[in-house]
Amino acid sequence: MNLIVFGVYPYLAGTVFIVGSLLRYEREQDGWGAYSTQLLGSRRTMVWASNLWHAGILLVFLGHFAGMLTPFFEAVGVPPLAHQWIAFTAGTAAGTIAMIGGVMLLCRRFFNSRVRAASRFSDFFILLWLLATLGIGLATQAVTARDLVNGNVGSMTIFEAYLHSLATLRPHPALLAPVPMIYKVHMFFGMTVFLLFPFTRLVHIWTVPFNYLVRRYQIVRARRTA
Repeated sequence: MNLIVFGVYPYLAGTVFIVGSLLRYEREQDGWGAYSTQLLGSRRTMVWASNLWHAGILLVFLGHFAGMLTPFFEAVGVPPLAHQWIAFTAGTAAGTIAMIGGVMLLCRRFFNSRVRAASRFSDFFILLWLLATLGIGLATQAVTARDLVNGNVGSMTIFEAYLHSLATLRPHPALLAPVPMIYKVHMFFGMTVFLLFPFTRLVHIWTVPFNYLVRRYQIVRARRTA
């Protein structure tokens, strides 16, 4: 099971992620957008929820990428224990921000009748899955905190070695044998996000303009008739 989930499944999810995104873009561009529901509810609530959610998720993703897939911290001379403390502090803060925004979006989608009517099953499902993944990730911080207090960075070293083995197409899932189960569950949920990606509204990430974070909001007004 360990070989299938952590040796085969990552490549399956990655293949579906890449090929599915390309096919979706090629054949279903009419459904490529994010299906905005901003005009169907409170604008102030939507702005807060969306900004918290997107800012938190982007920071979480960038933190995972920079912390485990690049030698950035080692290159600038940050010791492993300090690296882990930085990852723990920043990850907890970003994850909490994203969780607050995500819960606000979920409540809006469930309890606003207009937004609920404009939503699809995949909209509910992917948001719930992302929140579950995020929640499990935050739960792992309790284990990480215990390791940090004891000066143990063994799990981080294992994750880096495992991800490097995947990236170099030489998977070594046996490395994860001593890792606590909650980390493995979080990793499985995270890999499944990539598997689900092409079939949900998440594909709009590929076409987000680079000025998204600083551009002005679009203001839509109803045309008045005489």
